[in-house]
Amino acid sequence: MFTGSIVALVTPFNGGIVDYDKLAELVEYHIVNGTNGILPCGTTGESPTLSHNEHEEVISKVVQMVNGRIPVIAGTGSNNTEEALELTKYAKKAGADGALVITPYYNKPTQEGLYRHYKAITDQVDIPIVIYNVPSRTGVSISPDTVARLSEMKNIVAIKEASGDIDQTSQILQLCDITVLSGDDSLTLPILSVGGKGVISVVANILPSDVSKMVAKCLKSIDESTQMMHNRLFPICKAMFIETNPISVKTAMRLLGRLNGEMRLPLCEMNNENEKKLRNALQSFGLI
Repeated sequence: MFTGSIVALVTPFNGGIVDYDKLAELVEYHIVNGTNGILPCGTTGESPTLSHNEHEEVISKVVQMVNGRIPVIAGTGSNNTEEALELTKYAKKAGADGALVITPYYNKPTQEGLYRHYKAITDQVDIPIVIYNVPSRTGVSISPDTVARLSEMKNIVAIKEASGDIDQTSQILQLCDITVLSGDDSLTLPILSVGGKGVISVVANILPSDVSKMVAKCLKSIDESTQMMHNRLFPICKAMFIETNPISVKTAMRLLGRLNGEMRLPLCEMNNENEKKLRNALQSFGLI
């Protein structure tokens, strides 16, 4: 259902508040440059620092801005099942095409707890749901067996797989036919090579056309030309994680004149040495 290059959209701030004019500008930028889907209020969108009202308003505004031209998948996860349920209900009400629900962080639930978390949401909200597995940030990894159990629920349609383990993707696809989306830009080609269908991308914030073209070509065939595209993007993919996401991507957007780079605490500006590394990566790519 969800394929191609889906941008994990940054949330622009100006003077501590959400900049909706800039948000609209970014949405149009992605549509014009071939992005296949937009994901507001994910980790890259600094969702942990958004108030509930802001979270809901960003989802609603993005849905209105996109106006049905490409899918909108709203980030609605939480480590509180009831909170995730309410945010997912709102995403449905606002007209989002789907919801990205991260595995609960900090709680470190068991596999049975993870299953019940997603089941509680799917039982009450009829919206396509993308599971999000990112153990480096949550402290828990959802097992392929649990993914297979969840895939039997009609509205669980995909998983954003960011464990960094290609075997995990292969195991999931051996057990069920759920759509796997790469959650690591540097692993997009490897994940597509074993059966993935797209990426939820940080890099697409600065290179939407390049990411979209590579994924589209990979979905047709993986050959020397797609490997060259991957190799060209690879240094930028790694540069986006010199510091905690989204520090690097927001800094890159500032250096490119596309954003003021403002973040909310506890995230802060890059240190000078890391910013130099980031600038060098952008220069090597030919962006500045």
